[in-house]
Amino acid sequence: MTAAVLLAVLVAAVVHASWNAVAHTIDDELAGLSLVGAGRVVCGLALAAAAPAPDPASWPWLAASALLHVVYQVLLVRSFALGDFGQVYPIARGTAPIVVTLVATTVLGERLHPLTLAGVAVTMAGLVGLAVWGFRARQADAPPSWPGIVAALGTGLTIAAYTVVDGVGVRAAVATAGYVAWLMISDGVAVPAYALARHGTAMVRRARPVAAKGLTAGALSVLSYGLILWAQANAQLAPVAVLRESSILVGAAIATFCFRERFGAPRAVAAAVVLAGITLILAR
Repeated sequence: MTAAVLLAVLVAAVVHASWNAVAHTIDDELAGLSLVGAGRVVCGLALAAAAPAPDPASWPWLAASALLHVVYQVLLVRSFALGDFGQVYPIARGTAPIVVTLVATTVLGERLHPLTLAGVAVTMAGLVGLAVWGFRARQADAPPSWPGIVAALGTGLTIAAYTVVDGVGVRAAVATAGYVAWLMISDGVAVPAYALARHGTAMVRRARPVAAKGLTAGALSVLSYGLILWAQANAQLAPVAVLRESSILVGAAIATFCFRERFGAPRAVAAAVVLAGITLILAR
């Protein structure tokens, strides 16, 4: 993994946690999803005008990814509605790299250096620790939100699915920017179209008060995922997927300082384990 790929993944992690936090502040789920989608479409159209089209070999992967991203958005916002940000975000994000690593090494045939593999294992252990602490912290204040936990796990599996699909698709596309552009357009248009068809002009009125938040979250999501797709085109899937989830550390900080959720010593230990694992990956 080159320094450029590393920097892209770490920047993407910070941006990803940030746009998720912005989305978490929108109480109207459908309005929030619609605005995020609209932001993606606008950015995608601008990028498509400047970038070459992706190779036709990537189109089936592009279509599958767009569908998976819609499912992901619905599950993500549902998770936020049912559970605390500090609980559902680590569960959703911590599930994905475990599944991606298993698929990349057993199905796609990626071979990891022993040091990289050790770093992946240590990082995933820390991510699981963060998720477990989020669960325990919730129990200390109130009964856990099992629907929220189930939705977060479903979100994590969906993340793993589109990560693998896009890892294959972006390499077949040749033109990474073109793949990003058309993915954002095809992914982003679905929810706003549904919302308008279902609620008409009433949805516009619902979305207006939170338009700035939603559109900002959408633009940030394009930046975040665009960087990740570029990294996946230039490095192995497993370490990229794991390093991307350092966003959980940013998410934990946001949950503590912005949403007044407890951080706690166990979460600090788990965060230290994640950093140790990332250090091992970087040492390779």
